[in-house]
Formats: sequence, structure tokens, C-alpha cells
Amino acid sequence: MSAAPSAALVTTALVASCALLFAASLWSSWVLAGRRSAAGFAGLAMMLGWFAEQMGSSRGWFFGRYHYTEVLGPQLGNVPVAIVLMWFALCWLGYAMACLILWRQPVLPAPAGALQRLLTAWLAAMIITAFDLGADPYFVFVLKAWIMARTDGGWFGETLQGFAGWMLVSFVIVSLFQAFFAPVRLASRGRRERAAALVAPTIYGSALVFQLCFGDPVEVRAVAFFAMGIALFVALVARWQWIGETTKGP
Repeated sequence: MSAAPSAALVTTALVASCALLFAASLWSSWVLAGRRSAAGFAGLAMMLGWFAEQMGSSRGWFFGRYHYTEVLGPQLGNVPVAIVLMWFALCWLGYAMACLILWRQPVLPAPAGALQRLLTAWLAAMIITAFDLGADPYFVFVLKAWIMARTDGGWFGETLQGFAGWMLVSFVIVSLFQAFFAPVRLASRGRRERAAALVAPTIYGSALVFQLCFGDPVEVRAVAFFAMGIALFVALVARWQWIGETTKGP
């Protein structure tokens, strides 16, 4: 019978995974949106994500009262650095997938109107929060990465307030990104761009597979299949249409 992995090994694997997802998302945004947009998005998402988590863990804002354990590694204030990195990774994949679903390309067409930006930010926030529906119970009750003050919050022991917080914070991040750092060009369909446009669905799909295999409690596996699976399916079809579109037609 094999021994359970040590706490240090689990922490190292989690931190390394978050760093890898951050790097992949940064490269994808760099290729598709340009250097200025990628750097602005990353800085904005990490700054606001850290602020939201710091206020949540110290004052109970946004997500309810909770505190992080040592499972996710080094912390900046009350917030693990891994969580700060993940805020950008998740916001980028939510934005890129929302653009694929709504506009059939991985970045919002320029120039974009206020309604287009609003729809993109709202769908991106929904895609991000759909991931959280299954991820939060796993991180809380299996990994014990953070401890909630309330254990009867209406979602397998998690608080429903937390998901409202995810919607709000991710919506604000994507909205501000579009207002101040939106790409000024359309993404081409070269080899690098095609690969970069696959990063967001790949990360999201990997998270879906993980939740289908290891989601706890088991009910969240069915939630993940539909909540995440529908968005992933449509985004992949949209990417296929984007890279295959060579002529205008019905």
C-alpha cells in the first residue's frame, strides 16, 4: 500500500502548477493580445485579485470569512502567491473563451462597443465561476487549503456568497482590462496564434477532467460536466471556426 504524499510535496506540486498555468496564460495573452495588453492584464488581475483575497481573509469581504493554511505555499500578506498568480490565469482563460464563444475569435474585435465589452466580461465571469463550483469544495475539504468560518453555507459546506464574490471580482477585472488594456489589433491565424488560442480551452479542459475524476463530494462531478463542459465545447467549436475561416459565407 503506497503512502500518501507528504504535505511539502503537495505544496510544491500546487505552487508549481499555478506558476505553470500563469506562464502559459501570459504567453497566450502576449501572442494574441500584444505585450502591452498582456502585461496590463496580468498586473491588473494580480493586484485586484490579491486585494479581494486580502480583504476576504482579513475582513470577510466578497467571499465570506476564511483564512488560508500553509498548503498553498508562501504568502503575501494573508494570501498565497499561488492564488495571486491564479487570478490572472483564470481571468485570461475566461476572457479568451468568452471571446471565442461570443465573437468567434480569442480577443474582442477592435474597436468594441460598451455592450460588447459588457457581454464579454459577464460571460468571462460566469466561465470562471463555473470552474469554482467544483474547485472550491475540493480545495477546502480535500486539500484543506483554506478554512471557512462557516461550514453550512449552502454549497456542500461552502458559502454561496463566495461564488457571488467570484462573479463580482472577475467581472470587474475583465471590465477594467477591456477599458484600459484592450488589444488594438485583431489576432491573426498563424501557427503561434492558433497554438495560443488553444491554451485557454486546454487549461479549462484539464480542470474539467480533474474535477470529473477527483471532485469531492461526488455530486460536483455532474455539476462540472455541465457547468464547465458546455462552455468548453462551444469555445472549442468556435476556435475551429476561427482557424478555418478563410472566406466569407453562410
